[in-house]
Amino acid sequence: MERKPNKLINEKSPYLLQHAYNPVDWYPWCDEAFEKAKKEDKPIFLSIGYSTCHWCHVMEKESFEDEEVAKLMNETFVSIKVDREERPDIDGVYMSVCQMITGSGGWPLTIVMTPDKKPFFTGTYFPKYNQFGRIGMIELVQKLNEIWKNRREEVLKSAEEITKSLTLVSDNKSDEGIDEKILDKAFDEFSRRFDNEFGGFGNAPKFPTPHNLLFLMRYFKRTRNPNALAMVEKTLTKMRKGGIYDHIGFGFARYSTDRYWLVPHFEKMLYDNALLLMTFSECYQITKNEFYKSTAEEIVEYVLRDMTHPEGGFYSAEDADSEGEEGKFYLWTEDEIRQLLPPNEADFIIKVFNIQTNGNWYDEPRGVKTGNNILHLKKSYKQLAEELTLTETDFLFRLQTIRKKMFEWREKRIHPHKDDKILTDWNSLMISALVKSSLALEKAEFLDAALNADYFIKKYLYKNRKLFHRFREGESAIDGNLDDYSFYIQAQLDLFEATADAEFLETAIGLNELLFGKFLDKKSGGYFFTSNDSEQLIARQKEIYDGAVPSGNSVQLLNLVRLFELTSNNFYYEFAQKQIKAFAGEVNRMPSVFAQFLCGLDFMFGPAIELVITAKENKISENIIRTISQIYFPSKVIISINDSNSKKLLALIPHLKDYKIEENPLFYLCRNFFCEKPTSDVNEIISKITEL
Repeated sequence: MERKPNKLINEKSPYLLQHAYNPVDWYPWCDEAFEKAKKEDKPIFLSIGYSTCHWCHVMEKESFEDEEVAKLMNETFVSIKVDREERPDIDGVYMSVCQMITGSGGWPLTIVMTPDKKPFFTGTYFPKYNQFGRIGMIELVQKLNEIWKNRREEVLKSAEEITKSLTLVSDNKSDEGIDEKILDKAFDEFSRRFDNEFGGFGNAPKFPTPHNLLFLMRYFKRTRNPNALAMVEKTLTKMRKGGIYDHIGFGFARYSTDRYWLVPHFEKMLYDNALLLMTFSECYQITKNEFYKSTAEEIVEYVLRDMTHPEGGFYSAEDADSEGEEGKFYLWTEDEIRQLLPPNEADFIIKVFNIQTNGNWYDEPRGVKTGNNILHLKKSYKQLAEELTLTETDFLFRLQTIRKKMFEWREKRIHPHKDDKILTDWNSLMISALVKSSLALEKAEFLDAALNADYFIKKYLYKNRKLFHRFREGESAIDGNLDDYSFYIQAQLDLFEATADAEFLETAIGLNELLFGKFLDKKSGGYFFTSNDSEQLIARQKEIYDGAVPSGNSVQLLNLVRLFELTSNNFYYEFAQKQIKAFAGEVNRMPSVFAQFLCGLDFMFGPAIELVITAKENKISENIIRTISQIYFPSKVIISINDSNSKKLLALIPHLKDYKIEENPLFYLCRNFFCEKPTSDVNEIISKITEL
């Protein structure tokens, strides 16, 4: 029987297109759907997910592809599908509703609401029939239909109360202050939650949350408390050894389903790998441990190989499932390895990656092992080399040689689905990560990749001094949100410091002005997630919580601090102070859940330094900046002035007119509101920064 498409067939979102042939009469989020609901007097069934979401696939297969469920839904609701990655504004509002009502949330997110978008029922995954203590879709749809028809007044009252509560949550205001003690309080909270045996925080599931580690490294720099760095190293090492890391093709999965980092949720997200690239690079700066450096390099290899558009932008994610099975692409049996490799190489890999004959991957519904293995390390390379009576160099050479064979073999498998839409916010994170790793690891090609991605954004997603959120198949669409702007401003500042190209700073300043004009909460401080000319939803949210991705408000705080240090314009400092005051109440209550915000506070509390480098054209090389960036000192800004950028730079930073441009580089180091005598000796500057 020929399948007929529904109204999602003309969408660009890979997630919506996955549902385009469901028998459910899906609409995208559009006026037509809400008008139809009003006309037919039906509630809206809103389903929010994303293309690489495992349980979204399960619910689709069980219910949305099922004719019986679809018939009930089509009779009862007007059904709308939303890609949370395309419309994080819609997802943010209704996820807040779910968390407020149920105490938790996740995807697929299920919302039932009135035709005027006010929710009265919420949940996440529902099976077709009642099971696992969950009501099934067959019964749920019939119950909701009965409630809508026979208890309408109760439904409308509940929807109104929920909407009012949501508005109150979004309208936060604080009159509290914050001082440096907040950093100690956050460290104490992290210490209490830290898993001393396996790293990470809490039990299971475990998420990488790299900004927690970025804060702890800054706390280590500030206090020299060895426990802060120990938490970072334990977590990074355990994650890198665990099954959450792809030991054959590189890159990290989204999270671990267990405490041990062994069994991942196999999807790979661009933002996780961007944030982890930053984290491994910074940890290498501090420790000079080659293990962290090689991991950072491998993350980049994965991203540039598998997640990069031909013109330089970065794709969003890779699915956990292939051929209808979670993790199938990544799992190995002992028999497969022995068929692929000669006996000595097979024995080597079986030992290194802990391959078991019966497997270590459980079929959870049946509670049995499947024979499949998740590759992982239990010992360090040094320990394994000793046990195999090899030098570490020979061990690594052998490992890489065999790994490449396994990679080439694995490439013949059916790959997981790739979500190839390109998002401004996530791309901006990867641009920043590539810039930072380029400087920290002395990899000029990483900076080239960052510049290519920036060129892509400026070509397709930055038009008339305004950002768009999503690009796919030639279409740029959806107004940029706070994350798009704040993350891209951050990327522009990073590129400016790395390249000395004043256009990046000019772009950052221009976008910051737009943020003030269209996103600023002039009443309570901070920034709304959507601009004042975006679609108005039932609430205009203002987010500060640093979850899987740092919040736009947290990143913007650091942007303001950096802009102040770069330009000496008190305007930025004053707005940073207002932003801190806006969120102080929330941050003071439990600072450890605002780790990225704390990174901004750490910079603001100081000591911070400004390094100005002057020289004639071509005398300030990227090598000089890269040499200085070998030092771990995150609370710094670098301004490089030369003949070609001085005119534009002086227009942006007028006080630079007092700096002389001479034939050879001169270094001006300023801190705590005073500047030291300029020097031409880069080693002297490195020594002074190191001592701070």
